[in-house]
Order: sequence, then structure tokens, then C-alpha cells
Amino acid sequence: MKSAVVIFPGSNCDRDAYRALHHITGYQPVYLWHQDTTLPDPLDLIVLPGGFSYGDYLRSGAIAARSPIMQAIAQAAARGVVILGICNGFQILTEAGLLPGALARNDSLSFRAKLQTLEVANNNSPFTRDYTQGQSVQFHIAHGDGRYITDAETLKQLEEEERIAFRYTGNNPNGSLNNIAGIFNKTRTILGMMPHPERVIDPLLGPHCDGRALFTSLLGALG
Repeated sequence: MKSAVVIFPGSNCDRDAYRALHHITGYQPVYLWHQDTTLPDPLDLIVLPGGFSYGDYLRSGAIAARSPIMQAIAQAAARGVVILGICNGFQILTEAGLLPGALARNDSLSFRAKLQTLEVANNNSPFTRDYTQGQSVQFHIAHGDGRYITDAETLKQLEEEERIAFRYTGNNPNGSLNNIAGIFNKTRTILGMMPHPERVIDPLLGPHCDGRALFTSLLGALG
């Protein structure tokens, strides 16, 4: 499985994403820099990691979405290359128009960092195939701009097309519409999610390892 992790100025979860991919899939990813204009070929998976690209100036992900590498990523997405955007990566995907909607300030106006319970809303994708439908999982969250918003028509379309990947359960930490924690594109080859699966893969870091199945899913689909 050929994978790559993109680094933007202000990324701080790039090494976590790299380690998760290498540790679980056995394949060593490559790093890509935001100023790169070409991608390795072949390439199966691109990960946009969490962090605070460009210091979250203007809007979270807005400047990164206009980085030189994003044009190449958009072209790869059109070819069906699988793309995972985590936290800031989700913000970048919406700002780049690769996923609908936007991530707005948490309704509490506070940064939220904690272990969060989620529901697997759709396990029919390269990202979620190793989960069961409706499975309860726990991932870490760490964001100040994680409230998913969109217009009523798009929200209806996401629901009807079963493009909700994960939902918050128990409580909604940011006020996202319909408790949305992650969404797919139309072909389910792109996933944007605010929670961090790469932080819950190793028992050395705590008892919850629910993020492992996301990476084993990708290995099974792409390896």
C-alpha cells in the first residue's frame, strides 16, 4: 500500500499519522510538503493530518487549501485515490471543495480535548469496513473549530446517500449538525473526520484502540 502524509506549516499530527500507517499496515509512508506540485506514482492513499495549518489564520484550513500541493491532490481525488483528512485535514478538505460544508467554531466557543464516544454510521467504505454498523467506538478529539455546518439541502443529501461516516454519541462536543463527526464524498473515497483515529491505536497509550480498525480497513481495501 503506497501512502503519503502531507505536511503544512503548523501541522502537528503528521508523525502520529505516519506512525499509525507504518505500525498497522507494515508499509512505510512518504512525507509530502505543502509546496510540492507533484505526487508519487503510484499512490493509493493520501493523509491530511491534524494541526493548525498556517496558524488557522483567516479560517481553519483556508490557506492550506490553496497550497500548491492541493491542486495535485484534487487531481488525484478525481482519479479515485483514497484521501483521509483528520481534524485540520477535514477543515482543509471542505475549504478545498473536496467535501461539502464547513467546520465552524465550537458552539461552546471553547477548545475541546477529550476522549469522545462515536457511532460508526456507515461501515461500507474503504475506511470503515473493519467496523460493524452502529458500533460504538472512542476516539480522541482536540479542536476549537469542529462544528460541522452545511445548508439544509446538502445535509439531506448526505443523510439520504448514507455519507455520514461517524456520529457523536452521548454528547455533542461542538454542536455539529445531526451529530456529524465525519463524512464521505459521493464515491466514499474521501473521508473527513474531526476525531483522531491515529491517537487510539496502541495499548501503550491507553486502553482504547478503536482507531486501529480504520487503518486495517484501509490496508484490506488498498493493500
